[in-house]
Amino acid sequence: MQLKANYPACTLVPEIKTSGWKPICKITYNRNSWVKLLQLPNEYSFDEAMLLCQESPEAWVAWVPGHGEILLARSDFYS
Repeated sequence: MQLKANYPACTLVPEIKTSGWKPICKITYNRNSWVKLLQLPNEYSFDEAMLLCQESPEAWVAWVPGHGEILLARSDFYS
């Protein structure tokens, strides 16, 4: 059995017509995406979390192996 990991998608914002500007990668987080935690919720938990559902524009309910369900601010994780 092979598990397929689901990671956040990177959407490129169109290039602005000003010299020197590069396209911007805007990360879109989706349900069931695995993200890296900036800080562990406890000393026994994993350093990754699976996003379960979006609580608000700035917060996600997630599941962390070795910890359980947790509410994460977008500033608590990265892809």
